Amino acid sequence: MLFKAPFYVRGDPGIEMALLIFDDIHKPGLRLHAIIIAMSDRISIPFSEFTFSFSRSGGSGGQNVNKVNSKVTLYWDIEKSSISPYVRDRFKVTFKNMILDDGTVQIMSQKHRTQKANMDDCIEKLHDLIEEVRVPPKVRRATKPKKSAVLKRLQTKKKDGEKKRMRKADY
Repeated sequence: MLFKAPFYVRGDPGIEMALLIFDDIHKPGLRLHAIIIAMSDRISIPFSEFTFSFSRSGGSGGQNVNKVNSKVTLYWDIEKSSISPYVRDRFKVTFKNMILDDGTVQIMSQKHRTQKANMDDCIEKLHDLIEEVRVPPKVRRATKPKKSAVLKRLQTKKKDGEKKRMRKADY
């Protein structure tokens, strides 16, 4: 049996969990076991949130490069987007160089010869950037070294210092 329910994982409501419950046939006394499985599907953004502009790209293409607008620039208004506010805030902090003054994200692609391939490349780049900030970074907790490690380090320093002192014998 599979029950899906949204859980808040590390403060991010964008990650859903599924609760998988099944009978254990090897231990009749225990009726049910539960396993939590993370559903880490990519965040989906409606195509209607994107605006595209086209221009002539440089690079290979021969005479065709002077006639066809194959370079694609994707504009995405991050403030009006449907992604969670947690992901939005992390995106703004991490990729602030891609956000214009009016709050839109700008992504360009001109590595393919066709408009369609460059559009797909822009969308793929955006999804990769969002995947990078989807899960919050792990918080670093300050730790102290164990007393035994500190003592071992100090003993090693004393031993090395004694060794060097012995080399300075007066002749």
